[in-house]
This record gives sequence, C-alpha cells and structure tokens, in this order.
Amino acid sequence: MPLTVAPDLQAIIDRIAKEMSGQADRGKVADYIPGLARVDPKHFGIAIATHDGRMYSAGDAAVPFSIQSVSKVFALTIALGKVGDALWQRVGREPSGNAFNSIIQLEAEHGIPRNPFINAGAIVVADVVLAGHEPREAIGEILRFCRHIAGDESIMIDEEVAKGEADTGFRNAALANYMRAFGNIHHPVEQVLGVYFHQCALTMTCQQLARAGRYLMLEGQHPDTGFNVVSPMRARRINALMMLCGHYDGSGEFAFRVGIPGKSGVGGGIMLIVPGIASIAVWSPGLNERGNSTLGSLALERLAVATGWSVFNQREPG
Repeated sequence: MPLTVAPDLQAIIDRIAKEMSGQADRGKVADYIPGLARVDPKHFGIAIATHDGRMYSAGDAAVPFSIQSVSKVFALTIALGKVGDALWQRVGREPSGNAFNSIIQLEAEHGIPRNPFINAGAIVVADVVLAGHEPREAIGEILRFCRHIAGDESIMIDEEVAKGEADTGFRNAALANYMRAFGNIHHPVEQVLGVYFHQCALTMTCQQLARAGRYLMLEGQHPDTGFNVVSPMRARRINALMMLCGHYDGSGEFAFRVGIPGKSGVGGGIMLIVPGIASIAVWSPGLNERGNSTLGSLALERLAVATGWSVFNQREPG
C-alpha cells in the first residue's frame, strides 16, 4: 500500500515535541568544537516539508543550528554532478562499521574511503568539488547550492564554527594526508580541508533543512522550479546511501528503529527523506555514543510509527 501523509500530521509532531521536552536523557552535546559546545541541550525542533508543498513544524524549528555532516549529502550531490559515476573509483558505497573519523580501514583499503558520509569519504568529495576552483569559490558553490535547493538566500556559514573545525581538526588532517599519500587527494590538503570545514559549518533551521531535502523526496526535481537537480536514478541512489551509511556505525540501528533514509550530524541535526512523501528535519543537540542526536533519533522512531513512513512498511499507520 502506498505511503500517504497523515491527516493529523501537525498534531502528531506537536505531541512528539511535547514528549521530547519531558525526556531526561538528552545525550551529550559535542564539545570538541567551541561553537557547538555552547549550544543549549534543551533545544528540540522538527519540520516536515510534504510533497504537496506544505510545511509542518513544532518546537525550535526556526532556530538555526550547525548542520555539520548533514552537509555531506549536498556536497555529494554537487560532486556527482561534476564527475558522475567516476566518483565511485575514489569512494566506496558500503557501510563502514567504524566511527565516522576512523583511519583503520583506509590502510587496509589503500586510501579508498568506505563511503562518502564518513569523514574520509567527505574529504574526497570536497577534493572533487574543489577541482577547477579556488577554495573560496568552492565554498561559495556549496553555499549557493544549498540556498537554491532550500529556496532561501538567508542560509549562511558560521565562520566561528568553521574556525573551530580547523583549530581542532587534527584527525581530519591525518585522514586527508593519508589519502594524499595514496594519490586519492589531488589538491593541497589545507585547501581541501578548508572547503570541508566550511561546508560542515553551514547553518540552517529545521524548516530550511527540510526544504533543502525536497529534491531527494521528488526523484531529483526542485519543487519550486520544476527542473531536475539530479536524475531520478541519482536521487534514489543518494537515498540508498543515506539508508545504509547516513548514521555512521549506528546506521543499522537507525534503519532497524526508523526505516527512513537519513543523514545525521554532530550538531544534532538529522535530515530524512520519505520518497514521494516528505522531507524531514529534526534537531536536538545532545548526542548518543554513536554521534547521532539522542532525542532526534527517538522522535523519528515515534514519527515513523505514527505515520507508517518506514520504507519497509506495507500498511497504513495505526
């Protein structure tokens, strides 16, 4: 049975937001970047952009936050537009099973990252985006793309967070240099990392992030222009990667509990795509031990049950 939009969707997310406000275990805010460490763990927001152009939101859905690794979806989209399937010669498409910043697999797999959503893979993607550009131009391209797909020119990059990323990004520098040694990074490491750190410092609200994901909900089509951002096949494949690899070494658990393609970030944001139905963004800055939003994951599990939106579901919600 095809998935549908629940007629009481606003009531569902209002109830979930109220339930989240009473949760005692809110996880731990990422504290290795000063700009993230200061965020109040009491925040919770959720926004849903549906296929018919409606927006539903609750809680702190209009409060900006650092989307961090959620940005890897948008950078991947840009990189695939530049080099197509040749990207997969440099980045794999398999779950990692290791932490998002692990260096262990790179040695065994000769500098080829397991997928584009772990840090090493996203750094290769940044290297692809940088091709033919100065770093400032590549950063501008990513920012313009996000503004375009969200239909919102107010989206910005938080320079303080970007600087904090650079000041503390020693492990990312190690990953980049290690891949450079294998010939899988083509530009100067400091330039590639500059692009990557600024990309991760993109700041959005849940409402903006939900709108930014609409092209993946609509088989690659931008709902405001009618033009394809990517082909239907590419949109499906990006969604598949999010399902398999979007939550680091917690991706299997998230698929088990929620069953919707998504990408998380250590800023506490998660973007989900229900193909043909909805683009969802949730934010709560406290993280679990896998680096995914504690309340965000719980809220999305409850949303999937209430709406029947798990891609593995064959029945109406009940």
